[in-house]
Amino acid sequence: MESVRRIGALVYGVLCYAIFFATFLYLIGFLGNFAVPKSIDSGAAGPVGSALLVNAVLLLVFALQHSVMARQGWKRGFTRVVPRSIERSSYVLVSSLALIVLFWLWRPLPTAIFELEGEVARGALLAIYLLGYAIVLYATFLIDHFDLFGLRQVFLRAAGRPYAELPFMTRGAYKLVRHPIYVGWIIVFWVAPTFSVGHLLFASAMTAYILVAVPLEERDLAEQLGEPYRSWRAHTPALLPRIGRGRGSSSS
Repeated sequence: MESVRRIGALVYGVLCYAIFFATFLYLIGFLGNFAVPKSIDSGAAGPVGSALLVNAVLLLVFALQHSVMARQGWKRGFTRVVPRSIERSSYVLVSSLALIVLFWLWRPLPTAIFELEGEVARGALLAIYLLGYAIVLYATFLIDHFDLFGLRQVFLRAAGRPYAELPFMTRGAYKLVRHPIYVGWIIVFWVAPTFSVGHLLFASAMTAYILVAVPLEERDLAEQLGEPYRSWRAHTPALLPRIGRGRGSSSS
């Protein structure tokens, strides 16, 4: 029976990751206004007031889900109900579903605030936009991409091996800033050849979420990782690297 549970957890974790990755790819087209059936500015524009209200609720639901399920108190309560091995996969799944609902119900506000002319300029901004996603993925692998998205946990359980927390390390971009993943997301949110009212709403809300999430996340990490983390935090900027000044330690 235990072997069945292990395989079930593995299948569940892989499925959650597959849904996440498909959602991630769709987000690229959704915000970039290309290659997807419905993007942030596509479709007929309706009343501005109702569009603002619906979109604000969708963004709030995503932010609350992302924040609440990431807290240690939630995790402790949740793992009393489900095995610890699938806690992270469940977080990834619910986060992906929240984004899918946002894609589905999003109401366009396509009035352009600015729009670049010229293929070269638009191509350059598109390249920077895609660079933001590359930074996000790069930073996840610096931590442990497969642990962050729940695959390591279910593979260890399937192999009958105990899960151990990863040691605290700072390498690559984490020597420059504490939150390179968020740096990548901010680039994604704010760089666009055509920047609409709807895009401004999305970017503003997501950036506000990041600014609120940083201290909450760091409080949990300080409790979990202790003095090595607090020391690194004290010497490493959150989002903007220091130029020509000392950097945080390379590992702890």
